[in-house]
Amino acid sequence: MSLPGCRLVAMAGSRIPLLLALALAAPPQGRAAVPPESPVVLTIETRSAGAAIPVDFSGLSFESQRLLPDKNGWHYFSPENRPLVDLFRTLGVKSLRVGGNTSDNPAVRIPGGADIDSLFAFARAAGAKVIYTLRLKNADPADDARIAKSILARDKSELACFAIGNEPNVYAKPYPVFHDTWAKFMAAITAPDMAPEAVFCGPCTTPGTGAWAADFARDFAATRRLAFISQHSYPGGNGRKVPDPAAGRDEMLSPEFVRRYEKFYQLFVPGVQASGLPYRLEETNNFFNGGAEDVSDTYASALWGLDYMWWWAEHGAAGLNFHTGDKVAAADASAPCRYAVFLTSPAGYAVHPLGYAMKAFALGSRGRLVPADLTANKDQLNLTAYGVLAADGALCVTLINKEHGAGARDAAVTLAPDSRHVRGRILLLTAPGGDVAAKTGLRLGGAPIRDDGSWDGVWTPLPAPSADGSFIVKVPAATAAVIELGAH
Repeated sequence: MSLPGCRLVAMAGSRIPLLLALALAAPPQGRAAVPPESPVVLTIETRSAGAAIPVDFSGLSFESQRLLPDKNGWHYFSPENRPLVDLFRTLGVKSLRVGGNTSDNPAVRIPGGADIDSLFAFARAAGAKVIYTLRLKNADPADDARIAKSILARDKSELACFAIGNEPNVYAKPYPVFHDTWAKFMAAITAPDMAPEAVFCGPCTTPGTGAWAADFARDFAATRRLAFISQHSYPGGNGRKVPDPAAGRDEMLSPEFVRRYEKFYQLFVPGVQASGLPYRLEETNNFFNGGAEDVSDTYASALWGLDYMWWWAEHGAAGLNFHTGDKVAAADASAPCRYAVFLTSPAGYAVHPLGYAMKAFALGSRGRLVPADLTANKDQLNLTAYGVLAADGALCVTLINKEHGAGARDAAVTLAPDSRHVRGRILLLTAPGGDVAAKTGLRLGGAPIRDDGSWDGVWTPLPAPSADGSFIVKVPAATAAVIELGAH
């Protein structure tokens, strides 16, 4: 069986109940005893398969300043940067957004032709499409038009779209002022002698101004110039205001954190969908201002990130781009990147916990979404489940057990598919001792993701099904599982 994802054969068109019996296991040292059993029922309705998860759903976002060469003339985004190319491919990154506050900062030089050429050459090598941010704040529309014209002439196949400005609600408000300014720039860029084929995304606003996204969709959908509506999201708020790391980790893994997604979704998505446009979180992470120390850089962020990606996929997002980098902009200052997906290391790039979430999502998300309903969970176990049906009929289920700390409960999961499923395999995302505060020692399929971008995790075959056709799977607390079920 190959590693890249769901490739086992399952029978489509069947209703598959997955019975999750949460059995008492001997509690590890430091964990309180738990009830002997907490049964949960998960139902997968394969006949109701919906939209396919876009191939470019998984993305990263970097500051525009990262395009500039270092003092030795070396470009970070270069096809010669093989560890970074390989890491993009390993993590399944298909969307590369460059923007952030440095795209509009007058103290930061606008990338030139050589910088842009290197970026798009990297994108070709990595197999990613670029969302390129043009300057809006105190900028000349003619300058943006010339840059867009050059990119379309040389790198059209690697370009997803242009953004104009980053978080313009900070400096181009109220909305009518932004509307008129953005329209002026779009007109200059798409002039017949400049870049008439250009397409865009927007409005790229801060989370608190999400309502602009619906207004923007309403006002510009008819131009047929919008590839998608783009919005920023940081559900935890300001990382500098997290009162205590342990409380921050608990918050990030709590049901309340998830309820914030729903509130934010309702703020702008219905209005965007009414305009017939897709939407994307083209800059997002858990807490803004670079994240929260000992929170955003811990294993808790891996469990959060995997669930976060799945939640937005289920809610129709075209994708999301985790903001990252060795440093990021906090207003006009440079801040340490606590929420980084990876950081530069002597051997390449050290993958942080959030990078493991991206890899786990890549392995389990190739296919069409199917309803995965927890129809019974009387003890309110902090467990989420998602499913996809692959084009070849394979069924993949991702289970995320966000229980952690004292009293955390393991899940002894009984998967009871129809009788035609005779084999399965599983891959676990773990941290040492199930410690959500861990920053190192993570494993996916028993293996780390190395600094050179390589990973050799192993899928573990599930035991043969019992006489009634059910599989038994244990998902410990603070663990995620990607499960594949197949037939002959």
